[in-house]
Amino acid sequence: MRSSHGAALGAAALLLVLWGLSGVPGQALGTPAPGVRAAVAHWTPERMRAARPVVERAGPEQPRVRRPGVDRPGTRGRLPDAPGTPFAGLPMVGTFFWDDGTGTGRFCGGTVVRSPGKDLVMSAAHCFERPEARGNLVFVPEYDDGRKPHGAFAVTSGGVHVDPRYLSKGRDAAADLDFAFLRTEPNGARELEDAVGGAELLVDAGYDHDPVRLIGYPANRPRPLDCTDRTVRYDSTDPAVPGSFLRIACDDYSGGTSGGPFLVRRGTGWGVIGVIGGWHTGGDTADISYGSYLDADAKALYDTAAVRADTPG
Repeated sequence: MRSSHGAALGAAALLLVLWGLSGVPGQALGTPAPGVRAAVAHWTPERMRAARPVVERAGPEQPRVRRPGVDRPGTRGRLPDAPGTPFAGLPMVGTFFWDDGTGTGRFCGGTVVRSPGKDLVMSAAHCFERPEARGNLVFVPEYDDGRKPHGAFAVTSGGVHVDPRYLSKGRDAAADLDFAFLRTEPNGARELEDAVGGAELLVDAGYDHDPVRLIGYPANRPRPLDCTDRTVRYDSTDPAVPGSFLRIACDDYSGGTSGGPFLVRRGTGWGVIGVIGGWHTGGDTADISYGSYLDADAKALYDTAAVRADTPG
């Protein structure tokens, strides 16, 4: 069974990793700060389309070996991978965009998660491990080929939350901590969750789920991909990347899909059990994706991120 990275430390022992945009304390809800307006306006359709992924996973733009199927526990032989189908998107799922300090725009996927402040988005930690290179950081829900159907929501100053052990140990040694939470500014008078809804964060939900919906934004396609399959547990055999991870077989989830959600039905809505990342930042090929298992460490980081700076006490 997967060991916890000191879950008993709780949220108080987690270092907040802070960077992003400068806001103006006390800014009225309906009048975004100048820095927020500038960040939102920066991302024109042309700049969003030109942005590049953080991790270039193997895909149609790069040579790779397409496997006819994947071994799955509890089945006989090999089953074909599920197809990734382009679609218009899901309102609560979208894309982060930022400048990396070299003149290149970057992006990663994200999912709005329910929170008291209605302002949190979940993504992968490996997308946000370089605090010096995150200018004009915004989240665009239901992004679709240069379009912002719900507008863009700037990430608030001090709004990026990554477990400090992920930063100190690195992508491999701390691969099972590859999740992040980011807090957003309102867009006008609307909080993000009020605008697009949100998924419930599911902690210690187990590894085996069927069906699971995987959504990702590959760089080689103008629209996001949607795939439904099952997840299984993958126990790493790579000593440099210890831990147990979610694994799913969905075709064509290449570079850019990092941070995309593993979604399961939760009543009439959705719950999120993981994001693309973890083992080898999500996998070495485009037809099998991985995610860090969400346990008490994820809940502690969520609790820290959910505390708003303007909350009394």
